[in-house]
Amino acid sequence: MARRATGGAGVRSARRPEMRLPALEAYAGGGLEPDGDYDGVEFREADFAGQDGGGARFMDCALTGCAFDETRLHHARILDTVLTGIRGVGTYLAESTLRDVELVDARLGGTQLHGAVLERVLIRGGKIDYLNLRRAKLKDVVFESCVLVEPDFGEARLERVEFVDCALKGVDFNGVTMTDVDLRGVASLDIARGVGRLTGAVISPGQLVDLSPVLAAELGIRVE
Repeated sequence: MARRATGGAGVRSARRPEMRLPALEAYAGGGLEPDGDYDGVEFREADFAGQDGGGARFMDCALTGCAFDETRLHHARILDTVLTGIRGVGTYLAESTLRDVELVDARLGGTQLHGAVLERVLIRGGKIDYLNLRRAKLKDVVFESCVLVEPDFGEARLERVEFVDCALKGVDFNGVTMTDVDLRGVASLDIARGVGRLTGAVISPGQLVDLSPVLAAELGIRVE
């Protein structure tokens, strides 16, 4: 998916994934397997609730309308894959790798991605509540037209990350490290923690005004 650079002077834009899926084979069922290898598979409306696919590899796959409630996918590798309309509460993806991935119109809650590596990932549309990205590494990641409620980026490393026409509600940036993070496209920016960790990010003048009370409190400045 080719798009023009959106970063301004001095801000490097994220590289988006370019998806070209091959002809796919329909999923034969049977449930996920730990360390399973899924190459060129199309999953439609599959219910993986409560299953364990830890260490599994998904490459050149398409997952549409699948359920991942309490699904364990720790240490999974999701590569060159499109996930559309997936849903789930408590999906466990800790220390997994997502590379060249599109996540479209997801409805997720309590997704665990702490310690994960995300590279060239587009998250477009949908709503994700209580996303845990603590100590994760995000490089070339775009959040577009989505709602993130109380996402936790604590101690994560963000490089070339863009937020485009999305809402961040109660976001935790405590201990985060940012390089070329573009927050100007956030329609609603509500920072619960870590407003003093925005070094390496770019915001708009209007956002600066909106954040000024929080910044003053962070710096111990009294405004009377």
